[in-house]
Amino acid sequence: QVQLVESGGGLVQAGGSLRLSCAHSGRTSSTYPMGWFRQAPGKEREFVIAISWSGGRTYSADSVNGRFTISRDNAKNTVYLQMNNLKPEDTAVYYCAARAGTSYRSNSFYTAFSDYDSWGQGTQVTVSS
Repeated sequence: QVQLVESGGGLVQAGGSLRLSCAHSGRTSSTYPMGWFRQAPGKEREFVIAISWSGGRTYSADSVNGRFTISRDNAKNTVYLQMNNLKPEDTAVYYCAARAGTSYRSNSFYTAFSDYDSWGQGTQVTVSS
């Protein structure tokens, strides 16, 4: 497992943008698949977007496709979530996740909660209408 720390959350108006960052540490190599999930009040945690270890492949949920993008800088041990055209329904706590202690297929991304073994503490994103 690794340590993950999210930052960049806040309050934004609908149509606005935010960029979340996830700094990860705890292993010599930072090349493992990562993803973002979110959890709104009263709802289960849901998959948002994922990225392969190299950054060459990404996959996003239908609800954010075309608005959110994920990227990573392995030299800085950081993954980013760029969120554009935010909507009130995007309001949630956003969690960064890593598949750092489990084997993975080459250049694959993962979308299930159970695919990940390390989680951050979350950062609140609130979108006002």
